Amino acid sequence: MHFLPGQGRLLTLLDDSSLHLWEIAHHNGCAHLEEALSFQPPSRPGFDGASGPLSLARVTVVLLVTAGDMAALGTEGGSVFFLDVPTLTLLEGRTLVPDEVLRSVPDDYRCGKALGPVESLQGHLRDPTKILIGYSRGLLVIWNQAAQCADRVFLGNQQLESLCWERSGSTLVSSHSDGSYAVWSADTGDSLMTQPTVATTPYGPFPCKAINKILWRNCESGDHFIIFSGGMPRASYGDRHCVSVLRAETLVTLDFTSRIIDFFTVHSTRPEDEFDEPQALAVLLEEELVVLDLQTPGWPAVPAPYLAPLHSSAITCSAHVANVPAKLWARIVSAGEQQSPQPASSSSSWPITGGRNLAQEPSQRGLLLTGHEDGTVRFWDASGVALRPLYKLSTAGLFQTDCEHADSLAQAAEDDWPPFRKVGCFDPYSDDPRLGVQKVALCKYTAQMVVAGTAGQVLVLELSDVPSEQAVSVASVDLLQDREGFTWKGHERLSPRTGPLPWPAGFQPRVLVQCLPPAAVTAVTLHAEWSLVAFGTSHGFGLFDYQRRSPVLARCTLHPNDSLAMEGPLSRVKSLKKSLRQSFRRIRKSRVSGKKRTANTTSKLQEANAQLAEQTCPHDVEMTPVQRRIEPRSADDSLSGVVRCLYFADTFLRDAAHHGPTMWAGTNSGSVFAYALEVPAAAGGEKRPEQAVEAVLGKEVQLMHRAPVVAIAVLDGRGRPLPEPYEASRDLAQAPDMQGGHAVLIASEEQFKVFTLPKVSAKTKFKLTAHEGCRVRKVALATFASVACEDYAETCLACLTNLGDVHVFSVPGLRPQVHYSCIRKEDISGIASCVFTRHGQGFYLISPSEFERFSLSARNITEPLCSLDISWPRDSTRASHRLRESPKLSQANGTPGIVLASRSRDGSPDPGHSKGADTPEPPEAMLSPMSIDSATSADTTLDTTGDVTVEDVKDFLGSSEESENLRNLAEDEARACAILIK
Repeated sequence: MHFLPGQGRLLTLLDDSSLHLWEIAHHNGCAHLEEALSFQPPSRPGFDGASGPLSLARVTVVLLVTAGDMAALGTEGGSVFFLDVPTLTLLEGRTLVPDEVLRSVPDDYRCGKALGPVESLQGHLRDPTKILIGYSRGLLVIWNQAAQCADRVFLGNQQLESLCWERSGSTLVSSHSDGSYAVWSADTGDSLMTQPTVATTPYGPFPCKAINKILWRNCESGDHFIIFSGGMPRASYGDRHCVSVLRAETLVTLDFTSRIIDFFTVHSTRPEDEFDEPQALAVLLEEELVVLDLQTPGWPAVPAPYLAPLHSSAITCSAHVANVPAKLWARIVSAGEQQSPQPASSSSSWPITGGRNLAQEPSQRGLLLTGHEDGTVRFWDASGVALRPLYKLSTAGLFQTDCEHADSLAQAAEDDWPPFRKVGCFDPYSDDPRLGVQKVALCKYTAQMVVAGTAGQVLVLELSDVPSEQAVSVASVDLLQDREGFTWKGHERLSPRTGPLPWPAGFQPRVLVQCLPPAAVTAVTLHAEWSLVAFGTSHGFGLFDYQRRSPVLARCTLHPNDSLAMEGPLSRVKSLKKSLRQSFRRIRKSRVSGKKRTANTTSKLQEANAQLAEQTCPHDVEMTPVQRRIEPRSADDSLSGVVRCLYFADTFLRDAAHHGPTMWAGTNSGSVFAYALEVPAAAGGEKRPEQAVEAVLGKEVQLMHRAPVVAIAVLDGRGRPLPEPYEASRDLAQAPDMQGGHAVLIASEEQFKVFTLPKVSAKTKFKLTAHEGCRVRKVALATFASVACEDYAETCLACLTNLGDVHVFSVPGLRPQVHYSCIRKEDISGIASCVFTRHGQGFYLISPSEFERFSLSARNITEPLCSLDISWPRDSTRASHRLRESPKLSQANGTPGIVLASRSRDGSPDPGHSKGADTPEPPEAMLSPMSIDSATSADTTLDTTGDVTVEDVKDFLGSSEESENLRNLAEDEARACAILIK
């Protein structure tokens, strides 16, 4: 990837040897990147039947020369081609073939061997006519373009990996495949050099790996920096990813946890400056971007303001908190700053400068919480486009794990050589898989939170602004209730540390509840007003009073045949017979679901057939809807006792006259348990009295279809969901209507159902599975604000299915509102990671390291609005030769699709666009969405008199879908790109 200085353009080389020219274009004050030209080099002599240039084979390296107007392409065959960058065309007669170079080389060096591929091309900083060419065999040549001859030749005999030119042009440094580097003097009068002035293997004498890239940077103080990647001793540290920084006698080996892609220094690039004076080193790794400050002693890492790796440890769960109060926000930010103090000096600020953010300040603060495999919870500022790290909570310090042993080893190895220094925060290895965070809940009004993990641990924490040293009280809750015949075969529970423990400022644990057996926590909910926390596993659910530090309730949900739940996810003793039975059952199910899915994927085809059938058959024939046969679920299905959701509500359960605290639990087998709670009333905002909380089973509902219960919510007399704890009492939300009858909404994997309270009689239902053939994976109640009216908003039910579709239903009527395709149905982890916000947006993991954000709301949209100021004028000589392809609605995994089309100067569609012509455009041509009278969106009505094939129907569907998309784009002409959830 090469930037064209001052032009706002970018030249990229792909691994198929194609070159692409991109430019930053402005639309309505916002900047975005557009592809202007592409170039596929000829792959054989006489390309396209003409007497074209020689085969370029594979392009290995690109160098921009003469202010970015020309590029030199080094190839695998050893030739160097020259390319005109503004037009991306090869320059005839300029190609440098290896034979021309070999004329300047002595006969004994040739000895019948080829020079090998071009490994490196470097331009002279003072003289733009000179290019340094490095061949794989080790030969270095300073080529004079003006004279078309070699100025100097350096006869290296080690396989070359990379080259760098010292700023004055008097010295070269080359790195090699045996872990050595050599320094060559370019000032000597002799045009042929056989030996370097210095040759050293920094990590020798034993065999070392290749030094892949090397940089030489000089300083005014007289010494210089040598920075290189690789070169580690092959036997001892061959698997390490290292960048070494050497200055005078100081050597630091930066040890990274992921593969090094590239690195560069931020230094002076003005031609009049005599010295580089590097300020910072930026290292791009496979999993993160790390910047080190080279001007501060010790070369510390600079905290990244963006592009922080979300998955520094693998993400295991996530939760969103909307409308965070300003006071809590400030306290979390303060705790985060105490964790990683910001650099005091301005010299060590982030060295990479970019464009301007045009987005308005967010009206409310949003937090995204991510739970990780190593027991940490990270707090991210999700108010705007970029996720910014605020604070990291670690729960591992509470437990005795194996990590202390690793720490002592690391300390002992500090005096060893090479001088390793661990850099970066990506750490894919967890000390103990039991630490993994499964569920997180936060009360934004009391700054209390619950973190539940893989080994049944449930932690109640409270935010503190000062560090403290205190003991954490530990309680255990037996969910099996002494049932006979069950033996836990999984992992042991985590051992908590005893005695007072030091806790930094931030969230500090108060109570630890351990579930028995120690299975992973599958559901958790917190009610700070009542000081209660409820948690569920695959064995049952419990209720804990964390004010009195005592359990209130434990209920086992295991079926007598449910022995699989006793083996645990980390169990190694699963019986062979059982695993075979499970495998066969899974195969059988996948066959059935495979048939369903094929029926599902061709649903558009069926729609088209139905449309065609309507045109040919009488209208009075009734079309039967496509029904999906639901497999009857047996009560002894494996893992039927898994608790899927828990919910607290102040509602009517015993009778219609008295409302009070209740707790609801839903399981995998379609059972719903509702408990009436006796919670001592707190007077005037004080803590509630020290009396025991009591729980009595009020209702037990068994859904007929036995589908897993995904969510439960109580609706008040107006059909609105109940406010969160403290929202109504602190006048932050409208108080619930306690006059009209309440209702409970129970969402299962197959249908939504509203029951009246307290009688629990069915009121409304919507059977999603029967119509769509899908299963509900995630559900949330969201508020959709009106665009037209400031004060009007509706509460709706947002639902994500296993096909990656998002449905929105009205509440409490359960009428379908809209339906979008959001995530690819094959992306199982993306669907599993999705989390909805309270205002109609959502997040899901598009890869292990990236969250995709989408919006279902017309009013609440978070979109990138930015500008990059370019001083370079667009004149006719630099006018782009646009791509002549039809626009692609490329959309992977629900990402925003950018639809671009070229236009002629008067705004009408460019006629050359559809013909694939290759004529240059007028100089001021801009890209804009295609209008509906374009050639690609012509009327595509099928002639139904002939035989209609499957291909015809597919073509019909494809073109009509594209034209519909383009029509939607044309309605919003001003926007440069369309963000579609399609």
